[in-house]
Amino acid sequence: MANNGNYAVSNIPVSLLVNANVVVRLESMNFKLVNDGQATYESILAVTILNENGDKYAGFLDYYDTFRDIKSVEGNLYDATGKKIRSLKKKDIQDLSGVSDMSLMESDRIKRHNFYHKVYPYTVEYIVEVKQNGTMFYPQWKPQGAEFIAVQKSVFSITGPEAYQFRHKAYNFEGKPAITTEKGKSTYTWQVENLPAFVRESYSQRISEFVPVVLVGPTAFEMEKYKGDMSTWKDFGLFVYQLISNRDKLPDNLKAKVHELVKGLNTTEEKVNVLYNYLQKNTRYISIQLGIGGWQPFDAKYVAEKKYGDCKALTNFMAALLKEAGIKSDYALIRAGEGATNMYDDFPSSQFNHVILCVPMPKDSIWLECTSQDVAAGYMGKFTGNRHALLVNETGGYLVRTPNYTANDNLQIRNISARLLPDATLEIKARNKYTGLQQDDMHGMISNLSKDKVKEYLQDNFSLTTYDIASFDYKELKQRIPILQENLDITVYNYATITGKRLFVTPNLLTRSGTRLPANDKRKQPVYLTYPYIDVDSVTIAIPAGYKAESVPKDVNLDTKFGTYTSTTKVLTDKIVYYRKVQQASGLFPPDSFNELSTFYQDIYQSDRARIVLVKDETEKKAF
Repeated sequence: MANNGNYAVSNIPVSLLVNANVVVRLESMNFKLVNDGQATYESILAVTILNENGDKYAGFLDYYDTFRDIKSVEGNLYDATGKKIRSLKKKDIQDLSGVSDMSLMESDRIKRHNFYHKVYPYTVEYIVEVKQNGTMFYPQWKPQGAEFIAVQKSVFSITGPEAYQFRHKAYNFEGKPAITTEKGKSTYTWQVENLPAFVRESYSQRISEFVPVVLVGPTAFEMEKYKGDMSTWKDFGLFVYQLISNRDKLPDNLKAKVHELVKGLNTTEEKVNVLYNYLQKNTRYISIQLGIGGWQPFDAKYVAEKKYGDCKALTNFMAALLKEAGIKSDYALIRAGEGATNMYDDFPSSQFNHVILCVPMPKDSIWLECTSQDVAAGYMGKFTGNRHALLVNETGGYLVRTPNYTANDNLQIRNISARLLPDATLEIKARNKYTGLQQDDMHGMISNLSKDKVKEYLQDNFSLTTYDIASFDYKELKQRIPILQENLDITVYNYATITGKRLFVTPNLLTRSGTRLPANDKRKQPVYLTYPYIDVDSVTIAIPAGYKAESVPKDVNLDTKFGTYTSTTKVLTDKIVYYRKVQQASGLFPPDSFNELSTFYQDIYQSDRARIVLVKDETEKKAF
């Protein structure tokens, strides 16, 4: 496919070169629905790479599996003038396994290619044709998927039988699709031109919240022998329920075990906790994604025998255990991952990558992460908390929210007793408590790392001068809002600065903010704070005899829309008493409030590093 010199860099508008590492010269995506069970997808993508930072966008990579067949791939490389340098040859395409490290079996494979050209600027063009067997998944159009990418032209079209009702919805896109009808086929087309590159600003939402996105989806669809409808969430749930129905039969010996485990327990929550504990101790997670098995769980008897399964199989198995105990639960689809808290809840479609379980309760439902062998029952954390989930049962699908953890759920409480020696060595005993989201990372660390690796992490974790971790230990209280207790003994060398008869001491020992934000009067994107929390530090430092305070930091009280901060410092006869509390808000704030956030964080940064000046008291009376 000749381009007649159109890919010459001189044809790029100057405005598109600003902040750009890459310019999308042409993107053309055409999805054609053949019937309810088959579709084709044709795409052309030509990208000009302006510098080495754009090289990651220069290659081709796509997957194929039972439902998706890559019929052809063409590729061309052009120089800065638009002259073709060479074309892709079939033997140059790598064909690789797409099986992840966590998978036992997957049908995914990957085709990959790269010209590995390094003379800038250059242009790569890939032309791809794909056949889909199964129409549950439609492509998403996001012409500008990352920062530092400009778009000269991007076109997306979807074609199908005139009588078929496509669903579509645009976000951050003001235009309407152009609709044409010819020979019994209708085509919907969206197009953008000359989108300048943007730079994602700090503390902003995910990119999908402010770039153009068009979602398209089916009404009636098929996957293998299963038929469904995606017109509503309820309809989609009915399709998923087909896949899980009658797969919850347990072997007789396990039925007896269930009744043995719950005997004598009175509440639903007690029974759920016991059975969840059984699941965690007797199964493990292994991904198995073959054909429709990517969406359909292995039955409960399989998991009972093999002692492993993927998220679908383990969730279905847990539901079977609960059912045997007389407890109803609902299979729940969710988009998991830290930061993946948003989905397009007003457009029913397959936006999920994980399955969990929900036990409905009169007040607070119990949510279960069935792939984890160590998380507390009822706790979702950063991986699946505070987002939509699609509950699935015999009546269909229903969007609900998983638990949203408040500032009072996400605590870091540090009680520190320290002793400052005359040679400036500081001996610290810290008794710390972490709850909710603030214990997530530490829970993962102590659950997955050896003691030596944990010490290695602690030895590099604090903003201290040279120090040694003398001892450490952890205890966990597993509950809906889990609690992690940490005990640390730390020796810090040369903690105080000695200058003549003076000691300079920073009373904030372990919790100093490192956040400093430059002011920005041209902020465009809303300010986004991810989750709320509270940090409290109570510090007592015994000081050497014969010293008194010469200078003590003033108390600080900050109260903003983003949160509050308090710190107080006192020097008594033989000790320093320091108190610090931060309460962080969450949510969206106007772009013009960014400088207020910058000031708030700057004030915290400075206050956290404020020093006390102690001076040797030379006025003591001498004995005669």
